[in-house]
Amino acid sequence: MISAILLAAGESKRMGKLKQLMPFGQNTIVEQAIDNLLNSVVDETIVVLGYRAEEVIKTIAAKPVKLVVNPDYEQGMSTSIIAGLNLIDSRTQAVMLILGDQPLINSQTINRLIEAFYNHDKGIVIPTYQGRRGHPTIFTIKYREKLLGLKGDIGGRQIVKDHPGDILEVTVNSESIVTDIDTINDYQSLLD
Repeated sequence: MISAILLAAGESKRMGKLKQLMPFGQNTIVEQAIDNLLNSVVDETIVVLGYRAEEVIKTIAAKPVKLVVNPDYEQGMSTSIIAGLNLIDSRTQAVMLILGDQPLINSQTINRLIEAFYNHDKGIVIPTYQGRRGHPTIFTIKYREKLLGLKGDIGGRQIVKDHPGDILEVTVNSESIVTDIDTINDYQSLLD
């Protein structure tokens, strides 16, 4: 069983507006990111919200996901990872950490990473595009305590650094894994 934790609690400071609810195709950015997970083989999807959570909840309330509001979102991404981990199913074998501002990561890419996880004995799965590492990252459940111990505005980068021998890099043919939406220019270039 794989649990996906979609990290969508941030303040979108560089964007200057609530990024999660900006239009993207027929949806919003966060809806598209959720739908990509729901259309994949992920077993459960946990969405972590924070900044202006009530507004986002109104938009995604009908989605079959677990929602958690992280009251400590201003203290960084680690607090959102912890909030999500506290909701995962007890049978979960691995956790996929995925960013809420990467709506182009489609279900095929997600499925490819999960398939790689199940077919190898490595505990960390990271996608790469043209030699660059991206997101989402899968951590086997043995890293749960280390993830729960994270502090500040970091994801699992330090865990990845500390366990180079346990990493499986999966080459994907999609720039989406290294493309996120931080600024209006990023957003506009995705729409063009």
